[in-house]
Amino acid sequence: MVEGIHDRWEGQGLPGEPWAFMAICSLSRLNQLVKKALDTELKKLDLSRTGYFLLTTLALTTNGRARLSSLGRILMMHPTSVKLTVDQLEAAGLVTRARHPRDRRATLVQITDAGLDRAGAVNKALEAPDGALAALGGMHEDVFTALQPARLAIGDSEL
Repeated sequence: MVEGIHDRWEGQGLPGEPWAFMAICSLSRLNQLVKKALDTELKKLDLSRTGYFLLTTLALTTNGRARLSSLGRILMMHPTSVKLTVDQLEAAGLVTRARHPRDRRATLVQITDAGLDRAGAVNKALEAPDGALAALGGMHEDVFTALQPARLAIGDSEL
């Protein structure tokens, strides 16, 4: 479908080149397909997409914890969405919440051992040869490397 756009662009008399539209279409379709595959794996492990991103972000911090406000900024999420996700993860025993020792206005979120295990299970499922992303055939690093320059050029921050 996306490649057919190029052939029809000039024939329809559209101004400019088709590449920007084709790139957006390709990225949008890839995004939808990857989200569908990710959601398939997450459903098996009773975890939301946002929950997975939050758990993995916490797992990547030095001590497994971060401020609620920092999580919102890192994940590019509204503070209310972060709080609701933390509420769900806390109820499931995957994170705990505590007051910041030096800033009484801040709340720290800490990943639990169960949270680490759950995030790890998703990560393993996503790279499994029979998992929902198996069609990538191990191209995960190649996809990241190919998309990284465009993502940064548009204004995203370094991961």
